[in-house]
Amino acid sequence: MAQSPAHSVLQSPAGSAVPIHHSHHEEEAIQRIRTAASVNISAELFEKLYLSPKNVVKGELRKTFGNPTPIGLVGFLLALTPLACDLMGWRGAGGSGAAGIGMYFFFGGLLQFAAGLLEWVLGNTFPSVVFCTFGAFFFSFGATLNPSFASFASYAPAGESAAVGLTTQGFNASFGFFMLWMGVICLVYLICALRVNICFVLIFFTLLLAFCLLTGAYWLLASDYTGNAAMAGKLIVGAGASLFVTCASGWWIFFAIMLATLEFPVQVPVGDLSGFLGKKEAYTATDIESAQPAGKIED
Repeated sequence: MAQSPAHSVLQSPAGSAVPIHHSHHEEEAIQRIRTAASVNISAELFEKLYLSPKNVVKGELRKTFGNPTPIGLVGFLLALTPLACDLMGWRGAGGSGAAGIGMYFFFGGLLQFAAGLLEWVLGNTFPSVVFCTFGAFFFSFGATLNPSFASFASYAPAGESAAVGLTTQGFNASFGFFMLWMGVICLVYLICALRVNICFVLIFFTLLLAFCLLTGAYWLLASDYTGNAAMAGKLIVGAGASLFVTCASGWWIFFAIMLATLEFPVQVPVGDLSGFLGKKEAYTATDIESAQPAGKIED
């Protein structure tokens, strides 16, 4: 005889059937056990977990592997937050963050670049490009500060200490261009982030501001290192403050992703913007018809 879903039967030693009643909580637990193929993530949750509007890709990799986004965020935050504090000169910190060269290589560079590659594998193009970009930035920044790469030593006059290269016009003007174009790419990301969430928009806005301030600081030093040192120092402190706001927003996103990943009963908002700008359709009916071979008609 078929049993109802709420009951099962246990055969007693005497041969009689003893009904077992499942509690309401047990039924809820059973209902929550679903295969990965049956889970449908909402657009808002997808945007929070992957920092990208929901898109359709071929395959089941997202249901097979974990989410690499928080890995990239950890690398970004644990490299940038100490740097922001260094630039602001907290507790006597300074030296353009040279004490954090190891963090720039392993947290900022390695973790973000690995996360970017994993996002690419999963088909998440935007976070993949962002993580790879900033992974390469921290690799480059750490290499610039590392004397082994001779980036500033190459500008030092013959017979002078390698550190003298940091004060030369050539080095500061050249490094200023690096900051400038990092600002340009952050402007592109800022516009793209309008399809993600408010926290992401704030991150790229403050990054853009910080890179503009750093560009101005290095170009002032290139113009007159001694005479403009005070003004350049103020711009660097301002850039550090802007980056600190960047990190505060990044820590908030990281916290939100971890809560969502572990299905905490309390979630924190990130300001979903996935529906703010209408999604452009990839193909129109005319495009599909024109893409078909001549003389071939499909239903």
